Amino acid sequence: MPPARHPLPRAFYDRPSPAVARDLLGCRLLHAGPQGLCVGRIVEVEAYLGRDDPASHAARGLTARNAPMFGPPGHAYVYRIYGLHDCFNVVTGAAGDPMAVLVRAVEVEALPPGAYPRADGPGRLCRAFGISRHHDRADLCRAGPGCLWITTGPAVRGPVATTPRIGVADPRALRWFDPASGSVSGPRAARAAAPAGRLG
Repeated sequence: MPPARHPLPRAFYDRPSPAVARDLLGCRLLHAGPQGLCVGRIVEVEAYLGRDDPASHAARGLTARNAPMFGPPGHAYVYRIYGLHDCFNVVTGAAGDPMAVLVRAVEVEALPPGAYPRADGPGRLCRAFGISRHHDRADLCRAGPGCLWITTGPAVRGPVATTPRIGVADPRALRWFDPASGSVSGPRAARAAAPAGRLG
């Protein structure tokens, strides 16, 4: 069955980042780029809580780099780490409340010929899907040629798992993933974490 082409509504993103992160699992990410359509099922996410989260880019206040996080929900926040890899985030919550969800991995369902074939990590995801700093502030509630958006997708089969975020010295369980997916990033031990219940 072809993936749904209607983007998730802005109201979906206008919630705290942990709730959005959990509900993004199983949704499909699409990019109608110049080389063709990219489609993948989201299988790993991390929530960032804003000003009170030391690991968030917003913890030190508004900057030119993190400005999209302070804007309206349902937009992309794309930044580069180590000067090499781009990372794709979804802005959540109300404007002025800088929360976001890092999409860490997707299961690839369709890519244009010659595209990088793996999306099991933030940098690989952006490379495979052709996501770059050019997409910073992109409206995820628009679909069509040149757009980047998220649609509904198949529900995760079985329990969802949760752990602390990768590379973050914070014990809070703010990473959600599909433990049955072979596209989840991070150490194998993290995949064996206890299942997490649904938020809300």
